[in-house]
Amino acid sequence: MAALPDDITTLKAALAEAELRADLAEAEAARGKAMASNAEALIAHLTLTIEKLRRELYGSRSEKKTRLLEQLEMQLEDAQAGATEDELAAEQVASKTTTVQTFTRKRPSKKPFPEHLPRERVVIDAPTSCPCCGSGRLSKLGEDITETLEVIPRQWKVIQTVRERFSCRECERITQPPAPFHPTPRGFLGPNLLAMILFEKFAQHQPLNRQSERYAREGIDLSLSTLADQVGACTHALRPLHDRIEDHVLAAERLHGDDTTVPILAKGKTTTGRVWVYVRDDQLFGGRAPPAALFYASRDRSAEHPERHLAGYAGILQADAYAGYARLYQADRSPGPVTEALCWSHARRKFFELADIASSARRGRNAAPISPLALEAVQRIDTLFDIEREVNGKAADERLAARRERSEPIFADLEDWMRTERARMSRHAPVAKAMDYMLKRWDAFARFRVDGRVCLSNNAAERAIRGLALGRRSWLFAGSERGADRTAFMLTLIATAKLNNIDPQAWLADVLARIADMPQNRLDELLPWNWAVGNLRIEKAAA
Repeated sequence: MAALPDDITTLKAALAEAELRADLAEAEAARGKAMASNAEALIAHLTLTIEKLRRELYGSRSEKKTRLLEQLEMQLEDAQAGATEDELAAEQVASKTTTVQTFTRKRPSKKPFPEHLPRERVVIDAPTSCPCCGSGRLSKLGEDITETLEVIPRQWKVIQTVRERFSCRECERITQPPAPFHPTPRGFLGPNLLAMILFEKFAQHQPLNRQSERYAREGIDLSLSTLADQVGACTHALRPLHDRIEDHVLAAERLHGDDTTVPILAKGKTTTGRVWVYVRDDQLFGGRAPPAALFYASRDRSAEHPERHLAGYAGILQADAYAGYARLYQADRSPGPVTEALCWSHARRKFFELADIASSARRGRNAAPISPLALEAVQRIDTLFDIEREVNGKAADERLAARRERSEPIFADLEDWMRTERARMSRHAPVAKAMDYMLKRWDAFARFRVDGRVCLSNNAAERAIRGLALGRRSWLFAGSERGADRTAFMLTLIATAKLNNIDPQAWLADVLARIADMPQNRLDELLPWNWAVGNLRIEKAAA
């Protein structure tokens, strides 16, 4: 390694040269990634294949061809949205240099908006004096009009933003207000419309091809490609907020964790991927931090995924007994072991299935016999839950004191009873397996006795992930691994808004309208919990 010079001026020059080389390398890498994403979309020839299938469907509308068409449209959607994200990221990095040319995708020419749509003129205030010489003798030369498609619920309109041009009669300098910010670069859809598209796709589980068909029936031509392009651009624009929510969730003292299956299309078939959720909700133990949810997607359920998600986390994890969390709990883990707290609702469910008379009646001969021991276990566990409902929302030390006074005797009696009954059973008995699930992990189930922050159940995570499980019936599968990642990204934003009791669509619309010209040091104002407080103040002031 060459010796460094002692001269400060030389060192500064060397540092500037090194930073320039780093910026150039980063810009070239981002440009290469954007070109690769664009090539992937083009090589697939999805658009051409979809058009061929549409022509075939004119003569035959078989269910098999219709399903194949939907699969190809979903692949196209994910490929184009991903290519737009990479293109914008490459533009952002290339702006730091003067030698690396930015990469711009070729897009089909935008069709003019239908003439039957009403136009609303928003005229930007013209200057009253020349910014060059200060003269007030301005004469209008013309105007530039930027059209943005916007939507009022079930009513479409085109907003014309007019920027009048003036020339100074003294110095002949031409003056014009700057172009307005758009929610997305080169965007021509308004923030309310973009928010509706995002909310319909990721919260209402309506794929973009179905949205495009619905808009067409209303006289608006917004192709699948156009919608996918805007979804990718919105994902890029909203990433700073997502990163702040991620940091907020992973700074929690306690997290609720869970996962669910998500079929992902891969090489002509679907693989069983997973979507993971981590919920921060301190309200049950009197915490003041706002609630938030963080979603991730993966191609499988291997242990490496939660280990990566929680690499820097060393708090309490409330989850089920999934073995993939095991290395998180090891004492020699860096930055420290995660504290395991298991969910009593999962344990109760195993007993309830053996004591549910109504369910057994529906199953008929295939039903397992009703177990009196399982019924008794459910009743004992329910007594603990009854006490928990009374202490929810209180401070951690108050919850712990109530548990020691009221829950401790019930808990100790439950353990004695369960160990006694288990010793009398065969290991093959169904109720024995339910007991073993708890007894083998008793210390993790007992965590609520020593820490008032721990809850009995993991219901916060299950509630956050329930909508995704229900939505699978609508969209069937994710078009690609990157599409699953984008779904997790948007679910983080939408679920966090819901946890803070605000309308996700209204919040997204306002954020998309403001984020383009919001300074970096004020982006926290757009986070759901800060946004809700700010809007409440505005409403009170208006009243």
